[in-house]
Amino acid sequence: MADDTVAQGGRRASGTWPRRLSAGQPLGAILLCIVLSAAATAATLSNLAVQLPPALWLDALGTPDVADMRLVLVHYAFLPRLAISLLCGAALGLAGTVLQQVLRNPLASPETVGVSAGAHLALALATLAAPSLLAFGREWVALAGAFVAIAAVVALSWHKRLSPLSVVLAGLAVSLYAGAIGAALIVLRHEWLASLFIWGAGSLGQQDWTTMLWLLPRLAAAAVAIGLMVRPLTLLGLEDERARSLGLPLGVYRVAGLGAAVALIAFVVAAVGVIGFVGLAAATLARIGGARRLGQRLLMAPLVGAVLLWAADQAVQLATGPQGDLLPTGAITALLGAPLLLWLLPRLALASEAPALTAEHLPRSHRPGLVLAALGLSLVVLVGLALLLGPGPHGWSFAVGDQLQSLPSWRWPRVTAALSAGAMLALAGLMMQRLTGNPMASPEVLGISAGAALGMVLALFLVSDPGRPVQTAAATAGAFAALLVTLTLGRRAAYAPERLLLAGVALTALFDALILVLTATGDPRAMLLLNWLTGSTYGVDVGSALLTSAIALCLFLLAPAFIRWLDMLPLGAPAVQSLGIDLRKTRLLVLLMVAALTAASTLIVGPLTFIGLMAPHLARRLGLARALPQALGAVLAGALIMVAADWIGRTAIFPRQIPAGLVATLIGGPVLMWLLRRR
Repeated sequence: MADDTVAQGGRRASGTWPRRLSAGQPLGAILLCIVLSAAATAATLSNLAVQLPPALWLDALGTPDVADMRLVLVHYAFLPRLAISLLCGAALGLAGTVLQQVLRNPLASPETVGVSAGAHLALALATLAAPSLLAFGREWVALAGAFVAIAAVVALSWHKRLSPLSVVLAGLAVSLYAGAIGAALIVLRHEWLASLFIWGAGSLGQQDWTTMLWLLPRLAAAAVAIGLMVRPLTLLGLEDERARSLGLPLGVYRVAGLGAAVALIAFVVAAVGVIGFVGLAAATLARIGGARRLGQRLLMAPLVGAVLLWAADQAVQLATGPQGDLLPTGAITALLGAPLLLWLLPRLALASEAPALTAEHLPRSHRPGLVLAALGLSLVVLVGLALLLGPGPHGWSFAVGDQLQSLPSWRWPRVTAALSAGAMLALAGLMMQRLTGNPMASPEVLGISAGAALGMVLALFLVSDPGRPVQTAAATAGAFAALLVTLTLGRRAAYAPERLLLAGVALTALFDALILVLTATGDPRAMLLLNWLTGSTYGVDVGSALLTSAIALCLFLLAPAFIRWLDMLPLGAPAVQSLGIDLRKTRLLVLLMVAALTAASTLIVGPLTFIGLMAPHLARRLGLARALPQALGAVLAGALIMVAADWIGRTAIFPRQIPAGLVATLIGGPVLMWLLRRR
């Protein structure tokens, strides 16, 4: 049947999904709904009893007595929030099912295809730059952003005929880039967008029934449109040739199905922000629970989504009490959804391709020394400009005379830290790409930087007054743990880029969700993390700069011991072992080196810069093919990019600043999209 398609090509791999539990009914999904409903009901009654005695519950359903604030709060806050959780969960479950069916992709969801990020970014841009647009309806702004995001995803994956894997990878790139732009806006206009940042994490708190009444007809219209397309959507699960032979205009119904799903997502984002992974979880659990036919999934996924978000939101309120209104439920669902995605990856029949670095048709320089000399000279010139040239009260000027005693002393710690961090990330990316034979590998894309950041966050919250050595050790442990998780998931597929990238998606989402939860608590340490997460070098002092450069120097002195291995690892395991090399030990040592490099650099420039992805590719495209010249070229290129990013961030909107990590991300995002487009 068309609805049994799980992997591209319409084939369902044996053992990928459990068999349906009965001949006709999705009993597993029904049982799951019953269990979740029972748990949600118990939590709801408990939360309601805290706010209002049971004898007054019926009074709160009607028009409440304004003299009794308990009745008012239940009627205008608790009950609308309950209704919103059910409605949004159902909408996301339905949207996730339609996306999976149209794209024939079991991992498609509002988050993995970039739609939620696009809608949220559009609302942030409108709030900041054109608030008058919101007067026409925030749903139109969110719809515009969502459609731009899905259009970008389609454009990036069109050359692959919208294959499931290419769509998800393009969605990753679009989501990361939209998130980087959003973070830049928050840094630049914090006073305007701070509340939008918390709300965008998926806040279900309500003050009246207005949002519910606004959302209901819009979601109903989109759901009716989907209901009218059940048969065409079912045929979309077939091979394109078979569907065309049945007279189905694929383009029309594919666009219509995507349009309805995007509308559902945009309406939810406009109403309550981004609710993480509910769409993926609901559609997946419905399928696992026995809903095989599309009609069954279109019914069960919204039910599962509704009770799932209901239960999650009530659990948040039960755990936090009155502070539940301030804790984003969307971040909590992301904390639960990211492990679900990690669990699903080894069980999905995804087509894999393991591109070898040696297969790339790229120029090969016969004089690598000249290329390295040019990069080195460019870095020296740029460092000089970053130290001496900058804007001031009377415009741009070079530091001369007495200024040479003051200005460079303020600037050199930042320049030194940025240079060291960029060089370390570049070397880490090169080692990852040669270890896995995967040109898409890098510490940022594979979630390693997120793991390092998570280790640092745990150190900040679990250790009283942790110093730089403790932070570095914790970040290294986190980076290594993330590496192990990612490579374990990709091992069965020969480290195919799709598996590794999707594992990185899940790890990064898990980290982002945790940061959102910590930030929403109002803890001062969590608020300080926001500035660090964007990669700001503003707070780097002389001690931090010297420590970072010392760590970088020590690690670079160890790097020559890995060069021979890095030359051989892209040849594959059999060739390496035939040369008498202990492959297990070699891989472990390389991974430890990558973890240390990533941790030390992440502490300075944050978890997302794409330097580890860009610099090795730049060195390779300059003709540096062997491991040693490519490593030197990548280190110089990484340092060059990071110093330039710090200089641009410091001077572009003087006297205000843009964090260097954000500038690098805004540069690296298009590079990631370009690489995906060429795959």
